[in-house]
Amino acid sequence: MTTIAITGATGQLGRLVIDALLARGVPAASLVAAVRDTAKAADLAAQGVAVRAADYDQPATLDAAFAGVERLLLISSNAVGQRFAQHSAVIEAAKRAGVKLVAYTSLLHADTSPLALAAEHVATEQALAASGLPHVLLRNGWYVENYLLSVPTALQHGALLGSAGTGRISCASRADYADAAAAVLAGAADPAGQVHELAGDDSYSLAELAAEIAAQAGKPVAYNDLPEAAYKDVLVSVGLPEGFAGLLADSDAGAAKGALYDGGKGISALTGKPTITLTAAVAGALKG
Repeated sequence: MTTIAITGATGQLGRLVIDALLARGVPAASLVAAVRDTAKAADLAAQGVAVRAADYDQPATLDAAFAGVERLLLISSNAVGQRFAQHSAVIEAAKRAGVKLVAYTSLLHADTSPLALAAEHVATEQALAASGLPHVLLRNGWYVENYLLSVPTALQHGALLGSAGTGRISCASRADYADAAAAVLAGAADPAGQVHELAGDDSYSLAELAAEIAAQAGKPVAYNDLPEAAYKDVLVSVGLPEGFAGLLADSDAGAAKGALYDGGKGISALTGKPTITLTAAVAGALKG
């Protein structure tokens, strides 16, 4: 029985990966939830999943967390600017623990992406290569949930704001990305050396997203495309930290250049199932 550990297992993606692994018939007893706060993983422990303390910022916790682990999913940290140091600590601990495979959730087309977010992902990919650890790259595209958070505001004001121009975005749901990760982790074949560009089956512009929201809600919603700097200012004005607002605006500007598009249907190729449609995603958001 292969022991599989998932870092950040109480996060939005991590929990879904565990769900997807269990759905694929992976025994709970073979799973390790590596988490910063074990109290938040009581529900996972109740399912028979081993819960171990693992804090990216406290490398001493990682050796015990990874003991006996054969396959490790390193879910990228959300601490932008600190991620490379955190990921490096995980990689070093995995090497000490003798982990046989590390899967890393990187960014779509990380090595050529114009997005500011790409830099730490590229550095982590390079660190994995330098470590000598067998590894597989799961280059995740955009989560559709990132845009669906704007649905209530778009309905309130009759406008969806962004800076993506006519760029097409190949979104998928977190559950789709989680299932792709589970397919790799639970697969019988050795995926070491593979690079998976993961994105949704379909793509759409933000104008098409606005039109879908309007059609389903029965209210007018237009897409209002702004210059990157102006969009950042709007995000700051509604309370987002300046750095985070800048990253979101930069990501939209990158989308305008095609950075969030991929037509390879990489997720469904791994899972054997279609990714969420725009219609279904918007319907789910409107239901709340």
